[in-house]
Amino acid sequence: MSAPTGVVDEALVWLNDPLTWTEPGGVLELAGEHLYMTVVAVAAAAAVAIPVGAWLGHSGRGAGLVVWLTNASRAMPTLGIILLLAATGLFGNTATVIAAAFFAVPVLLVNTYEGVRGADPDARDAARGMGMSGGRILLQVELPLATTLVSAGLRTTIVQVVATIPLAALVGGGGLGQIIALGMGTQRYGEVLAGGVVVAVLCLAIDGVLAIGQRLATPAPLRVSAR
Repeated sequence: MSAPTGVVDEALVWLNDPLTWTEPGGVLELAGEHLYMTVVAVAAAAAVAIPVGAWLGHSGRGAGLVVWLTNASRAMPTLGIILLLAATGLFGNTATVIAAAFFAVPVLLVNTYEGVRGADPDARDAARGMGMSGGRILLQVELPLATTLVSAGLRTTIVQVVATIPLAALVGGGGLGQIIALGMGTQRYGEVLAGGVVVAVLCLAIDGVLAIGQRLATPAPLRVSAR
C-alpha cells in the first residue's frame, strides 16, 4: 500500500507547486498548446465533415459511405494513425493534428447527416411549397433543425480530441502529454498521475462548458421538445 500512497503524495506535491503551472513549459503553457492543437484538428474535421454530411443528408444519398466511415474510424485507432504518419517521417504536433482530425471526421459526419436527414418532413414540404430552392431548404430549414445533433457531435468530438492529443508526446509533439511522457521517462510516477489528472479535469471542464453552449445553440422550440 505504501507505493500507491507515495505516488499519490508525489502527484499532490507536484500539482501544488506554483512553478509547475507557471514556469516555461509548465502546465499553463502546455495546456494552451494542447487546446490550440484541438482547435486546429476539430476545425479541419468540421470544414470537411459538416458540409459533406449536410449535403448527403439533404440528398438522401451516401448512407453506405457514412456507415463505412464510422466502421473504419472504429477499426483504426488514433495511435495507429500517428505511428503510421511517424513511419513516413511526419512527427510532432502536425502528425497528431492530422490523426485527431481523421478521428473526428466520422462523428461530425454521422451527426450532421442524421440531423439533416431527420429534419421534419412537414417543414421541408412547406419550404418546397413556398418555392424555396434545395440549397435554401438545406441552409434555412434542415440545418437549423439539425442544430441539436450537430452541436452534440461537436461536443463529443472536441472532448474526444482533447483526450487524444496527449498521444502527441509519443512522436515528439507538445501538449499536456509531455507531462506524462516525461514522468514515464524519468520514472516519476507521481508526475504521470498528475498529468493524467490534469488531462481528465480539462476534459470535464470543456465538456461542461460545451454542454452549456450546446443548450444555448439549440433553438428554443427544440429545447422544449427535447424535454
